[in-house]
Amino acid sequence: MIEIIAAVAGASITVAAMGATGASRRNDQARDAVIRLTSAVEHIASQLEVLHTDIKEDRKETFGRLSTVEQRVSKLEARPPSC
Repeated sequence: MIEIIAAVAGASITVAAMGATGASRRNDQARDAVIRLTSAVEHIASQLEVLHTDIKEDRKETFGRLSTVEQRVSKLEARPPSC
């Protein structure tokens, strides 16, 4: 009878240890996933900042050129027609 109680107690301890190990492993995996996702989001944010800067520079150049073209067109429109 004592052997049965010892076997049940041993099995219970083993099951509890396995459950704790499994829970610890899941927590580690979840923590690693959060770290990877955070890193990915930070990388995307930095890439968006670079893109935003590039777009601002392109707009500045485009509107500068457009302004020059508008000035040239205005000068051409102000000239009297030549025959």
